[in-house]
Amino acid sequence: MRRGRDSHVVTPTEVRDEWAERSGEFSPAYYAHHGPNATSELVRETLDERVGSAASVLELGCSSGRHLAHLLANGYDDLHGIEVNEDAREVLAETYPDLGDEGSFHFEAVEEWIEGVETDRYDALYTVETLQHLHPDSEWVFAELVRITDSLLVTVEHDPEGSESEVLRINDEFPLYHRDWSRIFTDLGLDEVAVKPAGRDTLRAFSPPDA
Repeated sequence: MRRGRDSHVVTPTEVRDEWAERSGEFSPAYYAHHGPNATSELVRETLDERVGSAASVLELGCSSGRHLAHLLANGYDDLHGIEVNEDAREVLAETYPDLGDEGSFHFEAVEEWIEGVETDRYDALYTVETLQHLHPDSEWVFAELVRITDSLLVTVEHDPEGSESEVLRINDEFPLYHRDWSRIFTDLGLDEVAVKPAGRDTLRAFSPPDA
């Protein structure tokens, strides 16, 4: 995976279209082929520690559902996902049919979906390398994630090295926005309750002060 400085200012629509139309590397079929991984297990361990398997769980940017499939295999059955790439619908149904039958999924942009979700709808919400690609004009979504999460919000995202405002391009294609995830979600009123290394990323868990 090559990283380079961004030389083109992209629009929110361009970012969403890149992922909505993605095929090949980093597409739903790509992640289905690789299946659950160490991050899947780290997310499960964190959910086990903080909310338990009876929790309603949402994955933002679920792609083909490999992390959710790992949760289903480990006793979680109130599972939900949102994914902008419509191809994920068919890939998920073919690769993880039990998850397709048991889970609830939305295939649309998070910006178009989230404002209609009721407050505290999910006990837990997590993202894996998804928020780091959200366009700056869509950063209002962060507050909405806090609003719809009752007990636990987990991010597995790239931690910035150097300037938080720096934008990188991955393989000369899509942008990766450096952000201070700890500051963002504590500024929105959550307490950071866990920090764990996750390969090239960092898992951070946040909870409301009264959770």
